[in-house]
Amino acid sequence: MASAPEVRHTPLDESIAVPRSNGELLFTAPWEARAFGLAVALSDAGVYAWRDFSMGLAAVTAAAEQHGGQTSYYERWLETLEQLALAQGLLTRDELEARMASYALEHHDDHHDEE
Repeated sequence: MASAPEVRHTPLDESIAVPRSNGELLFTAPWEARAFGLAVALSDAGVYAWRDFSMGLAAVTAAAEQHGGQTSYYERWLETLEQLALAQGLLTRDELEARMASYALEHHDDHHDEE
């Protein structure tokens, strides 16, 4: 498991708190740690307020639960990050989709599906 720095932001509400094991951040795949780090780094850089990320994650989580979604915590984290990146104009929807497709082709071995 990859380790990551502690979140130096206002803690997330318990219902959307970052998964931990014995106090350590818990990631089950490399992409989860990267998504976590990117969200924190963008907030640290002032691209968006941590509160905006927290509120976005709460909204994504509530919507998924309302619709019976089976998405993982970090899939919801990534969706929130994508929404904020688009809202802040960091990239367009087309750019995001192209990068996701490229990443899936080049790095498919990083996310071993264990279903």
